[in-house]
Amino acid sequence: MTADDSGPGPSPAVPPAELRPRQARALFRRGVRTPTAGYCAGYAQANLIAVPRDLAYDVLLFAQRNPKSCPVLDVTEPGDTRASIFAGDLRTDLPAYRVYANGVVVAEPGDVGDVWRRDLVSFLIGCSFTFEAPMVRAGIPLRHLETGGNIAMFRTDRPCRPAGRLRGPLVVTMRPIPADRVADAVRISSRYPAVHGAPVHVGDPAALGIADLDRPDFGDPVEVRPGEIPVFWACGVTPQAAVMASAPEFAISHAPGHMAVTDVRDTDYQVP
Repeated sequence: MTADDSGPGPSPAVPPAELRPRQARALFRRGVRTPTAGYCAGYAQANLIAVPRDLAYDVLLFAQRNPKSCPVLDVTEPGDTRASIFAGDLRTDLPAYRVYANGVVVAEPGDVGDVWRRDLVSFLIGCSFTFEAPMVRAGIPLRHLETGGNIAMFRTDRPCRPAGRLRGPLVVTMRPIPADRVADAVRISSRYPAVHGAPVHVGDPAALGIADLDRPDFGDPVEVRPGEIPVFWACGVTPQAAVMASAPEFAISHAPGHMAVTDVRDTDYQVP
């Protein structure tokens, strides 16, 4: 499922959707910092959370107890900088990272090579960007792709099941969907359970404890226009929210919306 990460980088004129994963990773390694929605159409993207080995079991248990928000695609051995689904370097080949100390974001660098630790276990967790290409092919408009911004992400008032030292709220992404296409969006996304699958909620954000759609906790505000309904999917930023709530001494993640572009085709995670 992996591809050779060597070879020349892409031409700047290549549209992001047409890049191969190795080409996108080469751009990010050279310092391109951008949300990855719309990149490498047809390839799965993943959230990254890397924690010291002594916390790794708690993360794995947290994911097992909260599979909708934390569908695990791959786990590395301690210190490894590649994964079976990601032929790049986990320290350099995402566009932006977050470094946490005692639950607080202390840096948001373009690479984490200088703070990487030999005891870190990396988890790659499914990302809903993976099913966006099939939605676009079906003619469902996605505003964050149209505007070139980041997707809106919100903490909810729904607690995840705790595990060991980890606790925290469910985080969701929001996409405004035309009312007559909501059923199609649900149907398409439900075929990708490994990358969050069907929405967790459709409609009134107050039902999730979200007070203001114009003030996301992560990402950018996304306008909901007349005739559209806000639709909410579980989000792989949930482990980051758990790190912030539980305050372990150290962790590294992707910056929300700045994902690991894997070498796995999105169809590999599609079910009939």
